[in-house]
Amino acid sequence: MPKLLTALFLAVGLTVGAFSSVFAQVESGKAAPEFTLKDSNGNDVALSRYQGKFVVLEWLNYDCPFVNKHYNSGNMQSLQKAYTGKGVTWLSIISSAPEQQGYYEAADVNRLNAEKKASPTAILLDPTGQVGKFYGAQTTPHMFIIDPKGILVYQGAIDDIRSTNPDDVAKARNYVSAALEEAMAGKPVSTPSTKSYGCSVKYQQ
Repeated sequence: MPKLLTALFLAVGLTVGAFSSVFAQVESGKAAPEFTLKDSNGNDVALSRYQGKFVVLEWLNYDCPFVNKHYNSGNMQSLQKAYTGKGVTWLSIISSAPEQQGYYEAADVNRLNAEKKASPTAILLDPTGQVGKFYGAQTTPHMFIIDPKGILVYQGAIDDIRSTNPDDVAKARNYVSAALEEAMAGKPVSTPSTKSYGCSVKYQQ
């Protein structure tokens, strides 16, 4: 997508869905696009609700082995608990389409979340893939961090070891915690963008 067109989308606050078949490309250092999705309890959740707070967006697929690496090791839950405890909003987003890997009805999403003892602020359901494509989410996990001014300060991988082995978690550099610590301390994020890794997001075909 041409950069000029992408910039125009961000500038005018394009309603998600108008270009649902197209992947946008959000840029670190630019405003994060607004969106509204239903959460797993049936409530409308708008990104703008959390203006003034740090927000983490985590693209989630419970059936992806790369995601399981971080949940089975307890790494993702630890990050969620640590940073929501510091006032960060953590939104897990499921963009798997119906009949695709990782798609679950809301009740099953809540059951799995409880079984895994996860602690996101909310789990948002994006079965049409509109928000995922708008952000350019390519993998599960794919992580985005938005600062209190609504600026995207990090996007990419959760860490620097591209594997499904839970033993690698302890050896990896965690990009999400590093970016949050820098940003919350008022410092520029030293690594604002990396290439995400994981399973491809199972978008509607």
